[in-house]
Amino acid sequence: MGRMSALPTELVLGSVRVDTPVVLAPMAGITNAAYRRLCAEQGAGLYVCEMITSRGLVEGDETTKKMLVFDELESIRSVQLYGTDPVYVGKAVEILCGEYGVAHVDLNFGCPVPKVTRKGGGGALPWKRGLLAEILISAVAAASAYDVPVTMKTRKGLDDDHLTYLDAGRIAQETGTAAIALHGRTVEQAYSGQADWDAIGELVAAVDIPVLGNGDIWEASDAVRMVEQTGAAGVVVGRGCLGRPWLFRDLAAAFATPGGRSRLGSIQGAESRPVLPNLGEVRTMMRRHAELLSEHMGEERGCKEFRKHVTWYLKGFPAGGELRRALALVDSLATLDRLLDELDPEAPFPVGELGAPRGRQGSPRKRVVLPEGWLDDADGSGWHVQEDAHEVTGG
Repeated sequence: MGRMSALPTELVLGSVRVDTPVVLAPMAGITNAAYRRLCAEQGAGLYVCEMITSRGLVEGDETTKKMLVFDELESIRSVQLYGTDPVYVGKAVEILCGEYGVAHVDLNFGCPVPKVTRKGGGGALPWKRGLLAEILISAVAAASAYDVPVTMKTRKGLDDDHLTYLDAGRIAQETGTAAIALHGRTVEQAYSGQADWDAIGELVAAVDIPVLGNGDIWEASDAVRMVEQTGAAGVVVGRGCLGRPWLFRDLAAAFATPGGRSRLGSIQGAESRPVLPNLGEVRTMMRRHAELLSEHMGEERGCKEFRKHVTWYLKGFPAGGELRRALALVDSLATLDRLLDELDPEAPFPVGELGAPRGRQGSPRKRVVLPEGWLDDADGSGWHVQEDAHEVTGG
């Protein structure tokens, strides 16, 4: 569609200014303080804490509070909040701003996980337009006392027959929400198929607040294409950075450079891309990741947390099955150092992996699990859903 002649070079969300229009999507068990620090060392962006529940925070749930850990160098504390009750959400926002020094709150209305949608939360909630408005009004009112912007993330809708994103954008704008992020998939799609970037462009055209695009950003060139195609004010990156924190370096370079697309080139034009890391550089990144996890969690737990990242880091690189298995069972930094020494530092980056999906994909849902009678009423004012006080996963 070619909406924009120039790429945005920054992202402004109310009182928050981000040097690069790039947001790290919250991912449960991934975007802890150590990983956010690792990504931030690569380039500017807004790095969002793992999603927490509003009720868990308000009721003092220990698991929830342990997730609210920030790195000492985190200049903008950003948290994604899950909630289905306007009162709990408002109180949680007040706690985040007043007690944790949070400078940006994002509300999750996009999670496709059945245990969330069956309670009317996540991606199911925007169907209830009245309830969505009540939650946003409550959150914005609580945050405004601290001059903290509230944003929201959502999906296209429940399925192709129950789309909600245009109504959600209108409600976000009317309630004083600073921006809306749209994942170009429905709840039914979950993480399968292709993201619909045209829907992102339609939302941009329908509202005056910033729209952030999310879905199928695997390389920096994808982010540039999305912004050029849709007119989005920035991008939200999730699975694309798994095992590739240097993606934020590439994104920062793309948005800082006039004609970022031509600078990066296409997937085929690898000669015009930023220099891709060889296995030696990836090995250094892996060590830094484990080191940061150990600093924040202690060495034993930090190494255990690191294990899940090994497959993502080594995807496409030459590394024997026995070595991969040993790395996935690492229990100390000393053991990690010994195993990393076995990797060939000169092995080139596997260019065949460029543009390839990472992380969970799966199949579409056979059906979206919803509370009984959920579809009967699209207003939902005063509808209260029982919210779990403990952590929920998804995004």
